[in-house]
Amino acid sequence: MQITTSAIALTVEDTTASADFLRRHFGYAEAMSADGFVSLRHPGGGVDVVYLRRGIEVLPEDQRHRTVAGTILAFVVADLAGEERRLRAEGAGITMELREEPWGEKLFQVTDPNGVVIELVEQAAR
Repeated sequence: MQITTSAIALTVEDTTASADFLRRHFGYAEAMSADGFVSLRHPGGGVDVVYLRRGIEVLPEDQRHRTVAGTILAFVVADLAGEERRLRAEGAGITMELREEPWGEKLFQVTDPNGVVIELVEQAAR
């Protein structure tokens, strides 16, 4: 199998609010959209993010009303402290303060208007 790109699809109440959050704070750009659907791509690569409106008929009936509860969208970054300062300055509320795990990895979280948790991570030195 050859994987050419990766995407995560998240079901939310307001696709525009989540898409705007990723555009404003993380530099994503819209790849395509339709009523109840927004696909975003980052110019630096990484994972594409797709937002689907809860209840949208393109989803199977048993998946239409599920939302992102418990899902964490994680981005590995090079300057975690700088990203935290930038996001605070932009008004993106930090919902889990910057911390260092016992194994050396550092991380913090923000949460978008639909409750999508976005975790920024700086890998421990190897």
